[in-house]
Amino acid sequence: MFTRMIVVFFLIISLGALWGCAGIPVAGGPAARETQVAQTPTAPQPAAQVPRITHKGPKLRVGIVDFVNKTTYGAGRLGTSASDILTTELFKTGAFILVERAQIKQVLGEQALGQTGAVNPETAAQAGRVLGLNALVTGSISQFGVSTGGADYGVYRQKVQTAKCVVDVRVVEASTGQLLFADSGKGEFERKAQEVLGLGTRAGYDETLGQEALRSAITKFMDNLVQQLQNVEWSGRIASISGPDIYINVGRDVGLKMGDTLTVQTLGKEIYDPQTKILLGREEGAVKGELTVTGYVGDKLTKARARAGTGFLVNDIVKVK
Repeated sequence: MFTRMIVVFFLIISLGALWGCAGIPVAGGPAARETQVAQTPTAPQPAAQVPRITHKGPKLRVGIVDFVNKTTYGAGRLGTSASDILTTELFKTGAFILVERAQIKQVLGEQALGQTGAVNPETAAQAGRVLGLNALVTGSISQFGVSTGGADYGVYRQKVQTAKCVVDVRVVEASTGQLLFADSGKGEFERKAQEVLGLGTRAGYDETLGQEALRSAITKFMDNLVQQLQNVEWSGRIASISGPDIYINVGRDVGLKMGDTLTVQTLGKEIYDPQTKILLGREEGAVKGELTVTGYVGDKLTKARARAGTGFLVNDIVKVK
């Protein structure tokens, strides 16, 4: 009996040394033994941080459509996750007003975007007209996969799961449907699970693994995306006219200031491809005159008065001079 106790004692000492060499903390008791080996994500490479932008002029109203998942992983959840991550990253910049995707779906319908991840001109023009959007952002997950590897040292085993993906993004000018920008990013994220003498976590597929890979991919093109969005020209519409007061369909959050001068143009004629009948864009509308911003009405209207010109109508386009 005494000999057996000595053998057990030396076995414990040996295991402790083995655990130390493997970089695993030694468990202190029964409660600690249950949690001694947990899934441990490997620290990813630091993602490029998108700085908060000091924006000059009106903020663009941007709509983000659920990305299309072209892979067999994650059903529809990967596309929604990619859109959520992109929405969060764009919001951090402070340079855009982001329209809820639920509003876009309500306007466009669930099937309006098809399965390609692309926005056609008619769809974009419809969203821009109804929601006052300046740009639509959409895209797709073109590649996604999870590989499993690891090591087996007898009493100690390690399982490594690695998720890799490719995310494509597109920016479309809302009033015409013209493709303004396209890019893609590759992402990777790794998670480890460890097991000693059968104790520990046997890692199954974890959805957060895919989400972190998506985040890694999206941060790759964020700088270019933000820059391209800022190149989109801001515009609004005349929503109502009452006597000398002219109301614009944007709120205080857009950033128009008291005294700002706005140019008013007619809504140019739509131009369609004679063969495909697809909307290609609009003519440049004729300039009618200028307005001066005089105040705000609630959270969704800006009030202005005529500075020069006449004949202003509801739905005329306004731009910053």
